[in-house]
Amino acid sequence: MSKCKMNHTWTYNLSFGEPTDSVEPRAGLSRNGHTVVAVFLGFILVFGFLNNLIVLILFCKFKTLRNPVNMLLLNISISDMLVCISGTTLSFASNIHGKWIGGEHGCRWYGFVNSCFGIVSLISLAVLSYERYSTLTLCNKHSADYQKALLAVGGSWIYSLIWTLPPLLGWSSYGVEGAGTSCSVRWSSESAESTSYIICLFIFCLVIPVIVMMYYYGRLLYAVKQVGKIHKNAARKREYHVLFMVITTVICYLVCWIPYGVIALLATFGKPGVVTPVASIIPSILAKSSTVCNPIIYILMNKQFYKCFRQLFHCQPPLSTDGEPTCPSKVTIIQLNQRMDGGNVCNNEPHLETDSKRTSLLQPEPSLESVSKAVPAMS
Repeated sequence: MSKCKMNHTWTYNLSFGEPTDSVEPRAGLSRNGHTVVAVFLGFILVFGFLNNLIVLILFCKFKTLRNPVNMLLLNISISDMLVCISGTTLSFASNIHGKWIGGEHGCRWYGFVNSCFGIVSLISLAVLSYERYSTLTLCNKHSADYQKALLAVGGSWIYSLIWTLPPLLGWSSYGVEGAGTSCSVRWSSESAESTSYIICLFIFCLVIPVIVMMYYYGRLLYAVKQVGKIHKNAARKREYHVLFMVITTVICYLVCWIPYGVIALLATFGKPGVVTPVASIIPSILAKSSTVCNPIIYILMNKQFYKCFRQLFHCQPPLSTDGEPTCPSKVTIIQLNQRMDGGNVCNNEPHLETDSKRTSLLQPEPSLESVSKAVPAMS
């Protein structure tokens, strides 16, 4: 008798704690299943928090990292850390107890803040792809454009609020999802308002960022290949690094977020009960794992950040002579677009230009001497 009661308790319709009699009953996660999920969430919580905390410490300690482009990286780390603090912790505790412990109001808050922080991270990654492309391929600007960077950061938060506030105002709603230990948009709601919201959310917060990332990273890779055709020896290692960065970035983005989007669409447009608790919990864990992957892919794999990381843990002596730890880095700028910039015309022909005041998001050449030799050859 108690077993039947337990199965009835863990029957959800991807909505706020309402047992469903209109669809085929499906069993929730077992006690062991919740324990396994709690272990994964605990791993994501610890390493996601520590990785992003290290990023914040690097920005606070090393002034050379505080440039306009890197503000997007800081924005991503802040949003990912807030996901760990506000979302992963509560979901972790709920899986330990085997049920949602936040109540109805806590569920709405959880769904709102995690959706908001997640979309901020997604939009920032898309904007970062454009910034990486423009930084390395457009004409060099000698003045740091902090206003543009602040506009991009503020815009990502405003854009996110535009798409996460409507469920609180009546356009769809937030409720318990999956195995009943986390909350999100009510994917399975059959109302026309909820369906229209889910379609818009899928297009404007997942599909469009993916298209933007693939477009600009594709153009960046093409630009590096053009340089490699002119001077193969000097640009070959950079080409391989850009290729590795692009493939890793896109694959990680798709692995973390596409499964969650697919499950959400199946819950919205599929047959009732087609999405089981196990099938819904795996994409949710993958989406939360982005908080661990982002600092590694976008920051710790970057040579300039890695140098500062080594200095932070005393694995590398400071490079400056005045005692202040710095992580200087020369940059190879790929200029392919023709336009006027301060009276100078950028030629369509690719060439390399070094500028010690610019900070690249890509790994600099292993040898600065090889870069200096490549410049006269390609001018």
